[in-house]
Amino acid sequence: MPTYIVLLGPPGAGKGTQAKIISEKLGLPHISSGDIFRENLKNQTELGKLARGYIDRGELVPDDVTIGMIRERLSRPDCKPGALLDGFPRTTTQAEALEEMLREFNGRVSAVPYIKVPEKVLIERLTGRWTCRAEGHIFHETFNPPAKPGVCDFDGSDLYQREDDKAETVVHRIRVYMEQTAPLIDYYREHGTLLELDGTLPIDQVTDDLLEGLEGRIAA
Repeated sequence: MPTYIVLLGPPGAGKGTQAKIISEKLGLPHISSGDIFRENLKNQTELGKLARGYIDRGELVPDDVTIGMIRERLSRPDCKPGALLDGFPRTTTQAEALEEMLREFNGRVSAVPYIKVPEKVLIERLTGRWTCRAEGHIFHETFNPPAKPGVCDFDGSDLYQREDDKAETVVHRIRVYMEQTAPLIDYYREHGTLLELDGTLPIDQVTDDLLEGLEGRIAA
């Protein structure tokens, strides 16, 4: 039976870091909804063209189009043992559609790790981030400051703050995520698959807690 894991966590929770580690440790492909969208749009697949039409009109891409992209990706050979899903589902409607889809692959969602971090900590993490203009190296005012303020340690180019790392944008992103995801968290909690993790702990500790929790859920 394939193993499907849905990874949840707000922006700044460290989800990307943990996704990479889990994917490597468990031998499961990391399936990011953002990557799938970009791939379909870039390759101008039928689903990509359909999605582009909605995007160009400033409309939300309907669930059936998004689900079609996810289904196509999960049907590829590398997903035979299962997959780690990141960024999908975003709503309970999508979660129900995912369960139905996974039955086609003789599987189900085995576990849903949810990395919890207070809003105040998320804002501190995200608004302190600065990016190198030349190569995209990442620095942080508190956790990883450059040797010389405003200058990249690696190539000497100037550092700038991306629009989505500015305070107002960060607060909006976090609150939208929380509002959209709250029902999804309740959904998976009711289904007994939610695994809540303290994302304020050191990265290695979060990884250990995550793998320990997954071992029990997947074994079960």
